[in-house]
Amino acid sequence: MKRRGKGKSRKENFAKKKVHVKKPFREVEGIARMTRDGFVFVRVEGEEEDIYIKAGKTRGALHGDKVRIAITKGGHKTEGEVIKIIERSPKPFVGILHIVGRQAWVLMSSRTMPYDISVPVPDVEGVHSGMKVAAVVDEWPRGEAGPWGHVVDVLGDPGENDTEMHAILAEYGLPYRFTKEVENAADKISEIITDKDRAGRRDFRKVLTFTIDPADAKDFDDAISFRRLPNGNMEIGVHIADVSYYVKPGSAVDKEAEARGTSVYLVDRTVPMLPEKLSNKLCSLRPGEEKLTFSAVFEMTPAGKAFNPWFGRTEIISDYRFSYELAQEIIDAGPKAMEGVFGEGSECGIVPSEVKDAILTLNDLALKIRKKRFAAGAISFDRPEMKVEIDENGKPVGVHEKVSKEANWLIEEFMLLANKNVAEAIATDFKFTGKALKNAKTFVYRVHDEPNLEKISSLRNFAGNFGYSLGATNDGSSTAKALNTLFSQAKDKPEFGAIEMIALRAMAKACYSTDNIGHYGLAFKFYTHFTSPIRRYPDLMVHRLLSMYLDGASSQSKDYFEKECQHASEREVIAAEAERESIKYKIVEFMEDKIGQEFDGTISGLTEWGMYVQIEPTKIEGMVAMREIKSDYYEFDEEGYRLIGRRSGKVYRLGDPVRIRVESTNLDQKILDFSLIEEEGDFYTSKREKRTGVTKGKGALKTAIAKAKANR
Repeated sequence: MKRRGKGKSRKENFAKKKVHVKKPFREVEGIARMTRDGFVFVRVEGEEEDIYIKAGKTRGALHGDKVRIAITKGGHKTEGEVIKIIERSPKPFVGILHIVGRQAWVLMSSRTMPYDISVPVPDVEGVHSGMKVAAVVDEWPRGEAGPWGHVVDVLGDPGENDTEMHAILAEYGLPYRFTKEVENAADKISEIITDKDRAGRRDFRKVLTFTIDPADAKDFDDAISFRRLPNGNMEIGVHIADVSYYVKPGSAVDKEAEARGTSVYLVDRTVPMLPEKLSNKLCSLRPGEEKLTFSAVFEMTPAGKAFNPWFGRTEIISDYRFSYELAQEIIDAGPKAMEGVFGEGSECGIVPSEVKDAILTLNDLALKIRKKRFAAGAISFDRPEMKVEIDENGKPVGVHEKVSKEANWLIEEFMLLANKNVAEAIATDFKFTGKALKNAKTFVYRVHDEPNLEKISSLRNFAGNFGYSLGATNDGSSTAKALNTLFSQAKDKPEFGAIEMIALRAMAKACYSTDNIGHYGLAFKFYTHFTSPIRRYPDLMVHRLLSMYLDGASSQSKDYFEKECQHASEREVIAAEAERESIKYKIVEFMEDKIGQEFDGTISGLTEWGMYVQIEPTKIEGMVAMREIKSDYYEFDEEGYRLIGRRSGKVYRLGDPVRIRVESTNLDQKILDFSLIEEEGDFYTSKREKRTGVTKGKGALKTAIAKAKANR
């Protein structure tokens, strides 16, 4: 769509004019994160904390813009001001179209965009007021009340499920359809496997092989084969869809997959990295179908020691497709599973004894591998993950916690084993010495740096408020041991979630890189992503590089693959944020008919503006605004991480049980507002108030306490 046509005089944009700030202020560049109140936090690479910009100092910068700022105040809260907008964000803002005569605006109700966007009427011909649209900001002319932009997509009527899910994707610049060019290119890929396709592949078609995935999964990109060897050991094969055989570098499908970087999993849908022809059909390891795969095969002792790894192209036929639930039933039954009947009436069918034996044996091996991994220093994070159940129309009908059990761990441990060994193979030139070569060939690693020790110190202070003592944190190894000990001590206690969250904030972010620094959280010297090329582009790059190096190719361009790693890391973050937004939306939608209802909960977070409460049993979180707590004026004690009543001295801490009432829901901003239900004894009354009936405090607080006293 065309942008608004205006003369040069109207294009004079104060937001793009450099503002001269007196030295010695330090200048830095970063990405603006705007709030609904108009002030901005700028995220600067290398800075510990985001830099705060007052609303009057943003100079037209908006959410997602790349800006240059001058830091004007240091200390506890770093402040600055925008001096130049380097680049406007290409991501659209989503709002409601409003047309009056020959003028049109996109009205905002967003946590990150407080200004309405003026758009040209020709952009929206045939579109009626009230529809939800996506608009990109082009400029903010001097003297105008708000920015100018253009509509890039009409999403539909507000409140409809497809409209709202597409709105989330649009806000993050994520596509929700493939172009005809890409679809046609995928459709032209042959589904017939010929002798030429099989040439040079190791044949696993007669080896027991199966998949274990979520019950609603459609793309099966990994399978496990199992057979016992005459020497008492086992041969374990981790077989991954050979996407690189079908998707050639530079093709239309490859370019689209590279741009997307990853599949995106919203509550009600998957937005795949690859067209359905590939993701759900050709490359999906569906039972009973011959498939081309890329595999990591190990010999393993009964004690769980893996050796003699082999990597190469293979062909398989998956014999069974298990859900995690069915595999877990077999594991739970233990030795009795050999006599029981499982899978009757399911997609899998009745499970033969040899398959039950394989699952039980693989589970035993996985538990041993897992135990060794944690003994080596892997960190045991176990954050609860919520799943929203929806009906056929996308309406949320239930919320429950997803619990990982042995069946999940079984798949996880063997995928980790494959990823780890593929990375070590390249880093050591297939020598498996445990020591990387200085001139190792270029490769794509999944890396995770050691935690920020200053933030670990903050965790130590926080945990001390609950009587915990964090052990030595002199280096990465001792820190991992101290964290695991702390988690073990706090497990199942009210404060555990908060302790784990603060520990997570101290962790570095895992990302992709050609520089191997190891994976701290997993306690691996070498690690990559090899096991999901259907849904992650880095895995596709890993397959290509591994294939070339197995064929004796020289090292590939480090600069090229480092740029690809950075892009993939960015796309991963965007996808994760969109996924969280879809969950938030559906949770708020789920709570819409529960306004006025009361729930028990626990305090899950504290800030200077209020407390976050997680209600039971759904773990849904909402906020109680500080100003809405009627009994007293509460202040946030940042050092002690608690709220303290100014007059009563009453204290609220993380993990404290409370009872709340659902007050309101805001679907546009994905916000839940709670109020605190306080007992009579919570209301503080001074001697003066008892004598005169006049309360202290100001405004709403004074009125609220007076009303509370009158209603006693």
